[in-house]
Amino acid sequence: MTGVEILLVEDSETQAVQLRALLEAEGYSVERAASAEAALESLNARIPDLVIADVHLPGMDGRELSRQIRLNGRTRAIPVLMLTGARDEDLERQGLESGADAYLSKSSDPDLIRLRLKALLRRTVDTAADAPKAAAFSPFRRGRVVILHDSATARLHLKDVLTQEGYAVEAVADEAALDAVLWEPADCVLINLAAHAFDGLEVCRRLSEHMRDEGDDPPRIIGLGGRGLLDAAFLAGADDVAPADASDDVMAVRVRALIRRKQLAEETRRQDTEQRDRALALAASDARAAMVEALESANAELAGANSQLKEAQAKLVQAAKMASLGELVAGIAHEINNPLAFILGHHATVERLVGQIGGDNPAVGKAKDRLTAMHLGLKRIQDLVLNLRRFSRMDESAVQTLDVPESIETVLALLAHKLGPGIEVRRSFEAGRALEGSPALLNQVVMNMVSNAADAVEGQGIIEITTSQTDGLYRISVADSGPGVPADLRDRIFEPFFTTKPVGSGTGLGLAIAYSVVEAHKGSIFVEDSPHGGAAFVITIPISPVTEGSAP
Repeated sequence: MTGVEILLVEDSETQAVQLRALLEAEGYSVERAASAEAALESLNARIPDLVIADVHLPGMDGRELSRQIRLNGRTRAIPVLMLTGARDEDLERQGLESGADAYLSKSSDPDLIRLRLKALLRRTVDTAADAPKAAAFSPFRRGRVVILHDSATARLHLKDVLTQEGYAVEAVADEAALDAVLWEPADCVLINLAAHAFDGLEVCRRLSEHMRDEGDDPPRIIGLGGRGLLDAAFLAGADDVAPADASDDVMAVRVRALIRRKQLAEETRRQDTEQRDRALALAASDARAAMVEALESANAELAGANSQLKEAQAKLVQAAKMASLGELVAGIAHEINNPLAFILGHHATVERLVGQIGGDNPAVGKAKDRLTAMHLGLKRIQDLVLNLRRFSRMDESAVQTLDVPESIETVLALLAHKLGPGIEVRRSFEAGRALEGSPALLNQVVMNMVSNAADAVEGQGIIEITTSQTDGLYRISVADSGPGVPADLRDRIFEPFFTTKPVGSGTGLGLAIAYSVVEAHKGSIFVEDSPHGGAAFVITIPISPVTEGSAP
């Protein structure tokens, strides 16, 4: 059995050398501690497969060391073999009651020591192999003992002794009855090795191999009687062999030591299973959290991509709208301007000829008045065409210096049909006239803000347009006396396709386009409360050195 580590606790240098030689000859790896205190220090760093301890040690003795090992959750399942210099039943009882799993005299035959070690380590290996399996018993329970003995007297006596120890005991006389009672798990089975009615060694071997093949934690086996059967019993799978003349106390403490060891192994396995289940649950929880995080990240990326698509769509719509508007305005301006120039030219000729007619003819005076009125009307048409051409300026999309008051007045002239007599338009141009920007795009932003303000006041109210400059920013504000914008909507009004207007009354692109235009100018646009009770839309654009030097 290679790869097994044994901690040898022995203060005698001579005894330690002899035991180390015996153990290493069997292929075991041996670490020696000269005292119980040194052994406990060693257990802090490394857990061996088995501990061999002398009963008589300087300072803390072997029995107290065994108790300390059993009290610690990390070490309680380690098998402990106690050694003493003399065979003393009282010392054996004390050693087993302190937590040791087996008790041997140092003068025992080396072969017996080897067999005892293999029996102890066999159960340790079995327990490690069954580690993934949950314990078959609850943590707290009575030990269950089964006695197989062909003597009725011996059966009754052993049952009485072990029942008084608090165990649940069943005593049977043959193998068939043993198989019947072992349908329920047992902690310990006592088998008469020298029975006449059955082969005790064969029963021991069959029971050990069958239970191991079934994957269960086999019961601990004690062979009864026959010192000459020690070697054969251990090889057959027995965990201990009690002589026929063993006292009731010795029998009780040996059974107690084996059951304790089995229950400690079960408890350790149960704790390992619970710890593994918790680790698996934690890993599953971490995996779910990672999946949720990945999904959230993916959703955020999709939301970002969707937002970019909406922004791109809005810009494409704006580009198409501006292109169409430019073509439309250019076409209308051209179509109006040609006949307008023809009419203005002939109007001037007619006006000059009528002015040459002298006298007090009332008809001539009336004609002069009509010509004057016609000139005013034609002039208004000419100004409208000029404003349309100024607004579109599709050939002037590059950044240039523009006249802000003039651009605002152009917008107001184009929206005159929307700004009826019930709307008072106030102007306060405190900033300089010049601003670096794109005339067509800036006109579109201001027109959208004034148009929204006109919709908000619904034909009756105040619209105030102000300009100012401070801290290197040019500020244009359009405030109204309408109902305002609710606080919970102020973060959404610049989203593409979001609108508070009735279905069919708005596309939800106006403010989104305005936001993009201002952002392209490295500026910002936001909404705040108006001094007139409604909303005030404000754009701020960085002032260039050229603009900074312009006078108000």
